[in-house]
Amino acid sequence: MELSIFSVFLVGLLGGTHCVGMCGGIVGALSLQLPNQAPQWRFHLAYSSGRIASYMLVGAIAGAAGASSLLLSDILPVKQALYLLANLLLVALGLYLAGLSSVVLRLEGAGDAIWKRLQPFSRKLLPVRSVPQALALGALWGWVPCGLVYSMLISAMASGSAFRGGALMLAFGLGTLPNLLAMGYFARQLKEFMQNRKVRLAAGLLVGGFGVLGLYRLFLA
Repeated sequence: MELSIFSVFLVGLLGGTHCVGMCGGIVGALSLQLPNQAPQWRFHLAYSSGRIASYMLVGAIAGAAGASSLLLSDILPVKQALYLLANLLLVALGLYLAGLSSVVLRLEGAGDAIWKRLQPFSRKLLPVRSVPQALALGALWGWVPCGLVYSMLISAMASGSAFRGGALMLAFGLGTLPNLLAMGYFARQLKEFMQNRKVRLAAGLLVGGFGVLGLYRLFLA
């Protein structure tokens, strides 16, 4: 019943309207610190590889937690409840991407405690001078509080498996990759395009549509 791999990939891709606003400043700052003599694409790919690896790890943890909760499925409709929550969050996420609601942003406070512990380590990796250093920094970057990521983690939990939870977050991370790689080279142009109201509205409606479709399958199909 959980979201398909392809659906999650599309959510990551369409969520670029959020990513360029939230992570664009991070990407831009990191780009300015890169060694001039080194190919920049290697560093940007390393940043995102570390970030996606963190998404996979936390997705596997969420999936394992979901698997544990499903042991109660004979007593409580746990899977249905997780699926309902996942799709309601998708609808909320779609409204946020469309610029119609900011409810999803309230989720970001959930990760503040973890990020406050990890942020000092990220400072020690600056300025970045090597690809392994960029990979490590990207892995820490993956823990920056993000409502978009947390929304997807509910789907990872609903998958009821550490493997499927990790796979879903891998698909989501790969979906975010094109936007953030492009941000390293075309920051201003991409940000202007992604922040265009029509683009945000279209992306939000598509993401919200996944949630509506999931709710339809749960209650009417």
